[in-house]
Amino acid sequence: MAWLYSALIAAPLLLTSAFVVQTITGLLRNYAAARTIGVPIRFIPISPLNPFWVLVDRKALSFLRRLPFLRNSSFARYNWRGWEVADRYRSHQEIGDLWVLVTPFKNWIYVNDPEALNSIFRRGSDFPRPVFVNGMFHVRTKAALKPPSILEVFGPNIATATGEAWKTQRKIALHCFNEQNNEIVWKEALTLARDVLSYWTSKPSINTAADDLRTLSLHVLSRAGFGKSFKFESQEDHQRASGDKATASSMNHKKALETILENCVLILALGTKFIANPWLPKKLRDVYAAYLAFRTYMTEIYEEEKAAYAAGRVTDSNLMRSMIRASQAEAVGMTEAEIYGNMFVFNFAGHDTVAHSFTFSIFFLAANPAVQDWLAEEVTRVFGDRPIEAWDYRADFPRLKRCLAVLYETLRLYTPVPAIKWTADKAVPLVVGGKTYVLPPDCMVAPSYGSVQTDPRFWGSDSLEWKPSRFIVKRNGGGDDGEDFRVPVRGAFIGWSDGARDCPGRKFSQVEFVAALAVLFRSGWRVEPVTKPGETIEAARRRVLDLIENDSGSVLLLQMLHPERAPLVWKRQ
Repeated sequence: MAWLYSALIAAPLLLTSAFVVQTITGLLRNYAAARTIGVPIRFIPISPLNPFWVLVDRKALSFLRRLPFLRNSSFARYNWRGWEVADRYRSHQEIGDLWVLVTPFKNWIYVNDPEALNSIFRRGSDFPRPVFVNGMFHVRTKAALKPPSILEVFGPNIATATGEAWKTQRKIALHCFNEQNNEIVWKEALTLARDVLSYWTSKPSINTAADDLRTLSLHVLSRAGFGKSFKFESQEDHQRASGDKATASSMNHKKALETILENCVLILALGTKFIANPWLPKKLRDVYAAYLAFRTYMTEIYEEEKAAYAAGRVTDSNLMRSMIRASQAEAVGMTEAEIYGNMFVFNFAGHDTVAHSFTFSIFFLAANPAVQDWLAEEVTRVFGDRPIEAWDYRADFPRLKRCLAVLYETLRLYTPVPAIKWTADKAVPLVVGGKTYVLPPDCMVAPSYGSVQTDPRFWGSDSLEWKPSRFIVKRNGGGDDGEDFRVPVRGAFIGWSDGARDCPGRKFSQVEFVAALAVLFRSGWRVEPVTKPGETIEAARRRVLDLIENDSGSVLLLQMLHPERAPLVWKRQ
């Protein structure tokens, strides 16, 4: 038995030693590569792509920062998800517009120069998207030694494809995200926002704003994506109905998609084969039932639309049917699996991104009554007394510049999905501040969105303040409002990425947000935080701003972590 005892002691020591050796070797190798660039260097001992560290980084660092020798270290400053948002432009101000973070796995090159960022996004072949990152957080099993991308739950898609496959999918996706679909988004967002406002104004206060906005976004996607409309259901109603037993045959499309999106982390980490095991807890069985139901639903639509296209019949316009028809019309179109994969990615990317941005915006507005007045002034000028049914997408949407500015300003400070590039297998030159640097192969290239979108050089001395009016400029004559929408410095705003790999649903999200915001602030409605006993309204507004700044972080995307801690109330002026 002595040998067994010795083995039990030796095994963790050997594993620890192997990890330490691997870490040191990786740091030395990457440091040698980083030195060739000729820019400042910082070190962290754990890769930000380490899946185990990603699960514990914030909690672990909350303890480790208590240690004096770590408190002000690069490890405490840079080795956690979302540090860029907390740091803003400070690191680049201290270090320079180009610097390298050396890690054991890969070097991370941070760029804070608008012209350089424009170059990175334009040069897609020099700076491709590192699609391999999507496969790094999937649990490896014997059945999947080479793990699939976390975004390929339903099939290959535009987020994971490269080369000719990506070009084909991109072309078809752009064909489907068209003005006809945007008009559907507009009408559905108006209807749902009216229902949300009716619910919110019927309550003395609400602490479910984030959940209700997620529901609104989900329902817009359901209509524009699949042609299915659902009446708004409050969080209270949803909870009452949540006890229903979920099965693949009984679950409707909306509930299936909602279950999938709420449990993305579980599906992406464990994989659909694993959660299919019948001995797992009920929650995982329900998630698998949702996966089957959603896949069955897409298969039915796919077969129906193929038959309709072959027969020459015109069907309802929505993203999935448009994608199927476009694929049928192309000499080389998308496969069935690629259509399913892209529909999932469109829903995955378009749901939480819009919902989280909307949540941030509503809380910012609650803390800024002057911006609400400024916003409502535009809504009144554009629509007057016209009923919502008479609001016209093509005529009215372009005039809602202030509503759009609210979205841009929120994304400027809280971008939910940062863009990442890499240099792949070749050294790449990049001009930063008029000087040419050669970036080594196999380096991650991180456009510093948290910095470039708040740098006072590009955004002024109030760059950390939420101020939508910075996107609106006055003009002399022309138009009925005398205002234009403008991004101050090209390359200093990358909220939807840029270049060939930018977000194909950019206009979709803008239309949804603007339409809903206009409804919420029409007819004199205003939002404010609920005051605590003895608290002034000014103090309550400061509390909301503190909650946004200090209680936001990355889960799957950047979001407010506990918006329910600041209940809101809607009042009519």
